[in-house]
Amino acid sequence: MKIVDLSRQASALNHFLSQLRDVNMQNDRLRFRQNLKRIGRVMAYELSKTLSYQEQAITTPLGVKQAALSGDRIVVGTVLRAGLSLHEGFLSVFDDADSAFVAAYREEGEGDSLKVRLEYRAAPCLDGSTFIMVDPMLATGGSLVAAHRAFLEAGTPKHLHICVVIAAPEGIAALQKAFPSDDVTLWTAAIDERLNEKAYIVPGLGDAGDLCFGEKI
Repeated sequence: MKIVDLSRQASALNHFLSQLRDVNMQNDRLRFRQNLKRIGRVMAYELSKTLSYQEQAITTPLGVKQAALSGDRIVVGTVLRAGLSLHEGFLSVFDDADSAFVAAYREEGEGDSLKVRLEYRAAPCLDGSTFIMVDPMLATGGSLVAAHRAFLEAGTPKHLHICVVIAAPEGIAALQKAFPSDDVTLWTAAIDERLNEKAYIVPGLGDAGDLCFGEKI
């Protein structure tokens, strides 16, 4: 698995991420969701540089102009519910992409005993697609691996991109084990220190789903 850490180069991405982390700003759900969308747009733009392109003729009112356009069939897949705002950011760049969704959540246990439950999946055919899985937090990696397994029931993509906002080293190690081939790329805006005893990322930012949409019952 290839890893692209966008925090290695200073950019506006750092500003968006700092606001996501700031406890003094986290009560503003609109700002939190907007920053996830903005990070999604930045990531999508950076990812777009890796797609395949072909010259095509574009007719303007005054003539014809050659332009390099991607012919990749893109599907953006999201783990509900925390990934929804990030998903919207990707769709604002890949506006003709299809969408896929899976509901996955922590059911019980901590650390290595943590169990992930899947309850819902909706996806188009993924055969031959460029599949982009987005989820704000990569903690243990269990949810993303389980979601990918569920998505594969809809077909096999030609390339898999996993896009997260914050990753823990433990989650990265889990994905490297699950996806050893070079046709998988992990994109992240930050790599944090570690997981705590409850498998939450430190320093992280808290529960992205709750900060976007309110606490779960």
